Amino acid sequence: MLKKNRTVRLLLPAMGFILLTGGLRTSAQEMRWLRVGETQCFFLDIGAETELYNAVNTLTWPTLYGDNQYTMRAKGLWLGARDFDDPVENVKKSVKVIGVGPRLSANQFNMIFPESIRLIARYPHPAVIVDEEPGTNNTLYDVPDDYDEELPCDRMIEIRFNTSLGVSVTKKVMAFTQQNHGNYFIHDYVFKNTGIIDAGGTVHEQTLNDFWMYHNWRVALSGVTSTGWGSTWGAFSSEWGASTLFRTLGTPPDNTQQEIKGFYAWYGPQSDRPVTFEEDWGCPNHMEDNGVLGSAKYVGVVTLHADRSPRDPSNDPNQPRTNAYVAADHSTMEANVSQFDEDFMGQRWRWMTEGYLPQSLVDEVGEGKYVSDLSTTNPDRNSGGGSSQGLGFGPYTLAPGDSIRIVFAEGINGIGWPKCREVGGNWFAYYKGTGAPTLINPDGTPAVNHNAYKRAWCETGADSIVQTLRNALSNFNSGYAIPRPPPAPEWFTVQSGGDRIRLTWAENAAGHAHFNGYVIYRSEGNVKDYRTVYRKVFECDASDAVHTWDDVSAVRGFNYYYYIQSKDDGSQNDVHPGKPLYSSAFLTLTSVEAYLRRPQGLMIEEVRVVPNPYDIRSRRYQFGDKSQYDRIVFYELPGVCKLRVYTERGDLIWEKDHTDGSGDEIWDSMTRSRQIVVSGIYILHVEVTEDIYAEDDIFARRDFYGDPRVQRTFESGQYNYIPDGEPIYRTGDLMFQRGDRVYRKGESVFRKFVIIR
Repeated sequence: MLKKNRTVRLLLPAMGFILLTGGLRTSAQEMRWLRVGETQCFFLDIGAETELYNAVNTLTWPTLYGDNQYTMRAKGLWLGARDFDDPVENVKKSVKVIGVGPRLSANQFNMIFPESIRLIARYPHPAVIVDEEPGTNNTLYDVPDDYDEELPCDRMIEIRFNTSLGVSVTKKVMAFTQQNHGNYFIHDYVFKNTGIIDAGGTVHEQTLNDFWMYHNWRVALSGVTSTGWGSTWGAFSSEWGASTLFRTLGTPPDNTQQEIKGFYAWYGPQSDRPVTFEEDWGCPNHMEDNGVLGSAKYVGVVTLHADRSPRDPSNDPNQPRTNAYVAADHSTMEANVSQFDEDFMGQRWRWMTEGYLPQSLVDEVGEGKYVSDLSTTNPDRNSGGGSSQGLGFGPYTLAPGDSIRIVFAEGINGIGWPKCREVGGNWFAYYKGTGAPTLINPDGTPAVNHNAYKRAWCETGADSIVQTLRNALSNFNSGYAIPRPPPAPEWFTVQSGGDRIRLTWAENAAGHAHFNGYVIYRSEGNVKDYRTVYRKVFECDASDAVHTWDDVSAVRGFNYYYYIQSKDDGSQNDVHPGKPLYSSAFLTLTSVEAYLRRPQGLMIEEVRVVPNPYDIRSRRYQFGDKSQYDRIVFYELPGVCKLRVYTERGDLIWEKDHTDGSGDEIWDSMTRSRQIVVSGIYILHVEVTEDIYAEDDIFARRDFYGDPRVQRTFESGQYNYIPDGEPIYRTGDLMFQRGDRVYRKGESVFRKFVIIR
């Protein structure tokens, strides 16, 4: 039976279901999440993930180090055709352009008419339990509408909507958990001329001439450096991609990657950061002693397939036919969209059909210059807020009933987060003059200086993202026949104990043909945070596989989080031969803390407050200075008691019923009104709330000393004098026989403690 007395901490972005109101029309969008790989995102039923003014950015990587590792501000999907017979105005328009994004307008709900959105899974999410409660918030997002064991991927979102252009769209977004393919999504679109032009299903048949599909991306790699309305250390303007650089691939002018047709984007130095151009590559944390690189990552898109025509579904190597980038704050990108304004639609049509620009944005900006410099020389391409990269596919002629299919993948890669810490830490030592570690470039040569060293490592992300795009292309061309890792355990439980934390898991993975054991990682203090450190704490092979493991290295007073992965023997890895394939960490990652719990105390006189005094200046030596820095722990408690904390003058500021049978209780220095307490003297009152009896014989785990002058007689409640230093019980002494009363209801004790803040 699962207990329901603990709230699972949600890591929801500030959105949920978005309510959008325009004029007299109110529309609610539905969304589904893909949360099983390292790249994660929500997807909307209107066809693109637009800029939402009451929400954060989207598309995270590496998500194991934070749900706020954002890389995308907004996306847009536009559809257009020439010589359109508009049944609403009963006129023929030279061009008709409709769509969604990159900004969200109420008018879009007169152009896009959602029909359905479904999350389809190949298998259920494993049951993850911590201390008999739901132990992961991922199950709140990974909620399939349907299951399909024949699904070619691990998860797929299927979206269907109609448009006022008469084109009905079926969009499938696929996610994979295998580690070589878990950092990209495949988007599979079918555009069909059904003639359905409104939410009521009205049909107006006509041939669509010069039909174009255009997608644009406003990449913003702020990630953890600047989130919401507050910056951690990055520039606020990085949240909307003010310094993002783009390079096109496989289309003019860069044909060096013939099979990779698309682009990649990365963080360019910000002109409004308090560091120099050369210092800002990767957006290092210049404020703290870690120097971690917050934006050393690349976003990329690759075209996987585009039909030649409705009659010829073979791949057209000349698509996409547009790769132009546009000022992200250009008037055509604004929210006041009207499908009846021919001038406005003509401007959008220009971007959709523009063709190939003579050079990529990075070349237009030039080496050693800020992206913001471009706003003064070419405002059509950057008017101050950065640029959006587009890809346009067309022109097609769609007769009634005709359809075309377009498929692309979007992915993220870069240097891993532990490497971001290492490189950033080395750079920071030189930046602050606190050290001179040896600096080795990615190619093994000595670095010229710390700035060149950091930039060289950041730019290895270009090769990494190209490899990601190649992986996506290979996966698509194989018919999604990539090798699969062993499945994750169907259930995973973590149980806090008095001297260990016990982990147990299901045996289902052992039936996989190439199964070769498990690996367990643990983090201390936090999880899915840019400061999180995951350490491998257990591994076994098929020859010595077990399904229970006790973590006896956990330290009392700290929170722990775990994930377990099944692994194979390395024979199936076609990208990195010999390396095992692993099940996804996100299927078993816990988000509820486990911690060591002492058995209940045996003498109420032994109750202790730790640390005492609590000194804010010594947080790192107490329970850490990152995630548990306000923690105070009450030890040696009766298993069932009432805890109250008073100020020195007697004001009750906190209380709790301690009922879990353990000897510990954690207090994070907050009052009942969720305010952090101030410096002062405080009093803990512990009162036993029911008689507690020994369930078995209890022997002393250590020497017990009473107060120097008194010893309690339990049955009478009397106290007898004993000399200083004489133990009441020695280690191994029988303290209570089974059935003895250990605590009497109403017993209590006070403890003073000091807080210095």
